[in-house]
Amino acid sequence: MSTEPPEETAENAEPGTPGESADTSQTAAASETAPGTAPDAPAEAEGTAAEGTEAEGTEAEDGRTPGAGQVSEAEAELLAQRAERERIERRKAERRGPIEAGGKLSGTAADLLAAVRAVESGEQPVAPVSEEARPAPRRPAPEPVRQAPPVTVGPVPAEGVVAAVREVLARGGAPEALAAQAAGLLGEGAAQALRADPWQLLRVAGVRPEQADGFARALLGGEAGPDDGRRERAVTGWLLEQAAVAGHTALEVSALTAALARQGVPDPEEAVRTAVSDGDVLVFRDPLPQTDAPAPRRDTASDGDGDGADGAEEERPVRVLVALERYAMAEESLADGLARLIGSAPRQDGPDAEWERAAASAGGSAGELIRAVAGHGLVLHTGGEASLAEPAALLRAARGLGLRAWAAAHTPVGRTRFAALLEAAPAGGTGAGDPDSGGSGSGETDAGVTAAGDERTGGPAVATVAGLLSGAEGPGRDADGALLLDLLVVLDAPQLDVETAALVTESLPDGSRLLLAGDPGVLWSAGPGRVFADLLAARVCPQIASRRPDPGPLGELVSGVGVGELNQVAAPGKEVVIVPVRDPGEAVHRTVQLVADSVPRAIGVPVEETQVITPGHGGAVGTRALNAALKERLNPGPGRFGGFDPGDRIAYSPALGRTVPGRVVKADADGLHLSCAGEAVVVPQERVERSVRHGWALTAHQAVGVRWPAVVVVLPGDAVQALSRPWVYTAFSRADRHLSVVHGVEQALPRAVAEGAAKPRTTRLPVLLAPQVPAAAG
Repeated sequence: MSTEPPEETAENAEPGTPGESADTSQTAAASETAPGTAPDAPAEAEGTAAEGTEAEGTEAEDGRTPGAGQVSEAEAELLAQRAERERIERRKAERRGPIEAGGKLSGTAADLLAAVRAVESGEQPVAPVSEEARPAPRRPAPEPVRQAPPVTVGPVPAEGVVAAVREVLARGGAPEALAAQAAGLLGEGAAQALRADPWQLLRVAGVRPEQADGFARALLGGEAGPDDGRRERAVTGWLLEQAAVAGHTALEVSALTAALARQGVPDPEEAVRTAVSDGDVLVFRDPLPQTDAPAPRRDTASDGDGDGADGAEEERPVRVLVALERYAMAEESLADGLARLIGSAPRQDGPDAEWERAAASAGGSAGELIRAVAGHGLVLHTGGEASLAEPAALLRAARGLGLRAWAAAHTPVGRTRFAALLEAAPAGGTGAGDPDSGGSGSGETDAGVTAAGDERTGGPAVATVAGLLSGAEGPGRDADGALLLDLLVVLDAPQLDVETAALVTESLPDGSRLLLAGDPGVLWSAGPGRVFADLLAARVCPQIASRRPDPGPLGELVSGVGVGELNQVAAPGKEVVIVPVRDPGEAVHRTVQLVADSVPRAIGVPVEETQVITPGHGGAVGTRALNAALKERLNPGPGRFGGFDPGDRIAYSPALGRTVPGRVVKADADGLHLSCAGEAVVVPQERVERSVRHGWALTAHQAVGVRWPAVVVVLPGDAVQALSRPWVYTAFSRADRHLSVVHGVEQALPRAVAEGAAKPRTTRLPVLLAPQVPAAAG
């Protein structure tokens, strides 16, 4: 493809695909590492570039939604997280006995396991068994101040508490702007806690060990040192939290000790032992996945055991993992809940003949989905945007059979989109015409199938996940706390992290059905875990793959990316346009030109319905730079309220990992007034900086779960390291009608699509499920 003139616009740009190489010279710059990503973890969060992805972003906020009975997304998140903390405390109280572990470990691993057993049995922690020379004894650390886990949503701390923390921060040379956040995390005694243990500052988002070290030296003077036990505990927890930001629910012991060494901890193994002894972390011995090759047989003469088969079994390789209790308990709870759903027979809410009649009416893969859900407690459904018609058909069929059936999306935007899909179907039919069925969509209806709706409101039975769990939306709960549901359909299932997924499964009653539906090609959850991918790989329940492709050139392009191919597609209606650029300055200029002029004039999509997606927040072509340029062109103003003016497009994060597009309405003494997905939200002034960004340009993580008529994907030269197949798939698939690609990475894009698989995450869900649920056939 030839290079376009510098001022070429969408209306005269050559239609094409990103697979065509741009005839331009490009100087690649090394992308920055996300500050929210653990450089010491075995793998980083996908999608990081410049200053990271949406996962490193904002703290949760209290949004106030006017109107009786209305609860904002932020308040729903608060209620759900409170329930999660209560659940973890219940689980901790119920735990009995030591963690199961074998006796084949030695050295550090055996030491860690022995420490766990000793702590859980009430004995003193065991002394190190290694006979190797040890460093000089460390100075004893004062007893750490034990605090509750961080809370992402909560009330504003009292001004007196914030003022006391501000004074301590100023004395230690730390930014006073951290005062409200630190006070919210550490509670009423925050100032005293920071004086006694300055490294607790690491619990504040964005603070790194070297910054906490400087703060500690300023407060403690010569008493602060790398061998201080308080520092070791704080750095250990910080590394595991950073690993969680990168998606891991656990880390291998070797990875954690290596990371501690890089952070200047003199004795990393002793630091891990201390963390285990103190109950800060848990340790696990998990068997590695078996390969197709037979396990090597042991030399039976070496141990006197004549049973070679038993010896081979005993020698199965294992890995020793450590995890924060919060995520370990959530993953165990999730495995238990999934096993319960799989093992319990679904309620027979209608004769088999009625289920079959509904399936036959839907036809194709929609019919297969209905049949699978009829007989199983857990079902997985995969497909792109067009495949949402199949869960919609299931929901209508189930409610027609008398089931209490609801769907849950992750964002208000997703909720509205699926509700519109349900309402668009003709009443009395499934509306699930399937191109491969040969019969559905022909007007045939089922008298027993009616349009899905909420009996209380008359509207579609669709909620947000947070609203459903908190009780702000959905059918409510029974006296035992279980949701009043027979069937729950969770959309965008790849966005489920382990804590949210555990809450969902624990909330479902025995005999109910759970359908997890989503596109496996998109980026994984912002929180730790890879629940949907782990379940697909485990094959413990029926999996229905939709045969309904997304239509048109965009659907063809995205489908190719999903299988690792960047195909050239015919785009006669300029559905896909490539705009080559040579440098960051040109990338910003062309992006603004596309959004403000070319796409509205040539494609007919207005500015407010066009979204820019770029790999990271920082850098010359990150969200900050692009949003500044777009604001200057589209809504210039003085930005008197934290840089915002009425009319600005924003990205509001009510909780970590949740982003809702919206617009600024006004600002007053109460805070910044936003309109987000039709809901009014007020963000207090002190929280605007942490929870609101300009939103003309987003990262792909922020854009998951939302689609726009037109999307401009920006690929600057310094984004090469951030590109992967899931990132490209997610960014490209956000467009409904038109996709422009501002292309500055040359052949790095097809390489990323062909070779850039999702970065691995360390999780325990498959291991936890294996002994409880036999793998499903096929």
